[in-house]
Amino acid sequence: MRRLHPLPFVAAACGLLALASSAFAQTLTLTQSDAGVRVDIDGKLFTEYVTKDVPRPFFYPVIGGAGENVVRNFPMRKDVAGEAQDHPHHRGLWFTHGNVNGIDFWAEVKDFGKQQSTGVSDLKAEGSKGSFTTTTKWVAPDGKAVLSDTRKFTFTALPNGEKLLDFDITLQATEGEVTFGDTKEGTMAIRLNTGFEFKKEDNTGNAYNAQNDKRKQVWGKRSPWCAYYGPDPKGNVVGIAMFEHPKNFRAPTWWHARDYGLFAANPFGIHDFEAKKDQEHLGDHKLAKGESLQLRYRFFFGNGKPMPKAMAARYDEYVKE
Repeated sequence: MRRLHPLPFVAAACGLLALASSAFAQTLTLTQSDAGVRVDIDGKLFTEYVTKDVPRPFFYPVIGGAGENVVRNFPMRKDVAGEAQDHPHHRGLWFTHGNVNGIDFWAEVKDFGKQQSTGVSDLKAEGSKGSFTTTTKWVAPDGKAVLSDTRKFTFTALPNGEKLLDFDITLQATEGEVTFGDTKEGTMAIRLNTGFEFKKEDNTGNAYNAQNDKRKQVWGKRSPWCAYYGPDPKGNVVGIAMFEHPKNFRAPTWWHARDYGLFAANPFGIHDFEAKKDQEHLGDHKLAKGESLQLRYRFFFGNGKPMPKAMAARYDEYVKE
């Protein structure tokens, strides 16, 4: 009786798997640019961290899962037809807060606070991953420093054009006591483009959270993550999710998630989100001089409609890392 030898078939199968894996292999690179730090995947722009001549650092553009920019262009560009030009302080993807020691670092009205990037270090890229670290000084209108922060950004190129951006920040009371005041205006934020709006029933955008609250019901709710989806500028349906790490302060966070494309994780704005207007300092949080507060977030830029089970699985994956 002839004996079968499966090993060649196993080797062939392994070879096919290796070929399939290599087909998805991508190279992520980091380059210091005139504006800040540029992130490329296989030679094509993913995003740029902009620090030069701006009121606060931000990521712009942000290329989504289908290869198109998913954040609003305004106010960096004012020539995009049909794009809303409200809230000029909503720039790409950024971190700030609307009440820090009584100073507004969120909006750009009279006497607002600014963030100054004071250093970029530890640029590392290998294969499909890369990271870098920055330091930032929060400055009052009179020029005095209020606090500092250290940010670590980690980028991962996934198959099919999908991407991860991890945003880890440590807020440091280096100058004296710091109070993060209770306001809805903050904090870890992204402003999406017009395709993600759902102001009207027939608008193309949608949003939901881990509890399956949908569209306008998401605002002010607590949830470990929130996802938006809609068409990018070329009509491809793509999704964007923000996950909050469960070890964050006051997790699960409240969501300042609007029908015009802004969504932000905010652990401080309790009286606004829970309509406790007579307790306007309910969400205040103080750091004594020398104390710090670490917050961690992950952004997922997907290709296609983000399904709830898939987003829950991605959140679980994030938590386990």
